Amino acid sequence: MAYTSLKSAPKAFDQHKRLIVVQVAAVTAIALLLFAKPFLSEGSSGHELMETAGFGFVLVCFLGRLWSILYVGGRKNDELVVSGPFSMSRNPLYFFSIIGAIGIGLMFGSVLAAAMLGLASFLVFRFTAGREAEFLSGKFGAAYTAYAERTPRFWPNPMLYRDEEEWIFSTSALKSTFRDGLYFLAFFPLIEAVEHFRMIGMLPTLFTIY
Repeated sequence: MAYTSLKSAPKAFDQHKRLIVVQVAAVTAIALLLFAKPFLSEGSSGHELMETAGFGFVLVCFLGRLWSILYVGGRKNDELVVSGPFSMSRNPLYFFSIIGAIGIGLMFGSVLAAAMLGLASFLVFRFTAGREAEFLSGKFGAAYTAYAERTPRFWPNPMLYRDEEEWIFSTSALKSTFRDGLYFLAFFPLIEAVEHFRMIGMLPTLFTIY
């Protein structure tokens, strides 16, 4: 289900600054990956278990973002989408991205890295979601207020799930989201390569992270 606004609204929130912050965080994560090693020995059963769990988180992120964009792609800021994943959470795309950030830290083999990446992404998306909520409230009025009152901001509530009989999605938005999701998945072979080069002494270890 979606609501279309019939009145003028404030300008949609500019995502440019958020993207800059996310890119800086990604560069920081890569630097951490190159010059730090996890506390659990690479190749140990504990490290492999954490790495597998992290890959699972990233896969959930990838599939969850694709699922979400099927509903909102091409309609964001033009319609108030309240079905599918958006019936359980007001920001499922951000929720799944946070899950992916945590997964990257776990793939590295560090609970601390997972917590730091998860917290950093949560703070960025919390700010962005707040600004977007102001825009949507101004545009859709009472319809958005009612939606916000019954739907969690981030953590999905499966009991609220409802769907619509038919919907139209944007193939361009789906392709863009698929491409963005590949960046999350690309961390897995990157981490494996770094582990290999570190084990054979080609990369220095400056510090250990738990």
